[in-house]
Amino acid sequence: GINAEYGVRMSEGSFKVTEKNKIKRLAKRGSYDKETVYRILDAGTLCSVGFNKEFQTEKGEKHLQPIILSMIYGRVGSTLYLHGNLNNAMLKTLANGSPLCISVTLADAYVIARSSFHNSMNYRSAVLFGKGRLVTDESQKFEALRVISEHWLKGRWDDSRSPNKAELKATTVVEVDIDEASAKIREGFPIDDKKDIEDPALEKVWVGLVPIKTVPGDPIDDPTLKPNTPVPDYISDWIKSNRY
Repeated sequence: GINAEYGVRMSEGSFKVTEKNKIKRLAKRGSYDKETVYRILDAGTLCSVGFNKEFQTEKGEKHLQPIILSMIYGRVGSTLYLHGNLNNAMLKTLANGSPLCISVTLADAYVIARSSFHNSMNYRSAVLFGKGRLVTDESQKFEALRVISEHWLKGRWDDSRSPNKAELKATTVVEVDIDEASAKIREGFPIDDKKDIEDPALEKVWVGLVPIKTVPGDPIDDPTLKPNTPVPDYISDWIKSNRY
């Protein structure tokens, strides 16, 4: 159906369009489809978390300051998990239910046009809005940490020592229900002006795409590793699957 207020076509699998998540500039590149947003989140590793933190001046005056920090994360359905040290100022703020914004952006290609105005990037980006909630149940916290670890490097959780009680106590986990979200994707070649395409002075100017891919390198043994310890298959397989 059509969202009457914002004139956006919706489906049952879409996020509700609001003033916060509505894409206004180049709206045709936008999507409110949940699976599109989730695919971008699942393909990323680091997210940027934006929130307001209260500061106090030397004179004792309090004011809010926007802050953006990067973190790894994990997702289960429409819930995102963040974690950090017990004294992490951001997580303390978010755990109190403060509103936040989270973005994940994947750069896919340099888009190189005939004119500097039309130079661009191909990308996939998701922006989420919600509120944080402190995870206090120990078993849920343990599972959230497993989810974050498996998103970061699948297979490593079972191959490494689990957090002990002291480590769990020293770790804050915040869950974020994704209340509102949207995705924006640019793909394809440059969109040059017709006059530039036909301009003889620009006919020898190279135009096109330069793809971007972040690839893992060869494993480097830690100095404390016992000699001849093999690299686990899940790491070797992950490296192979993420190379050209």
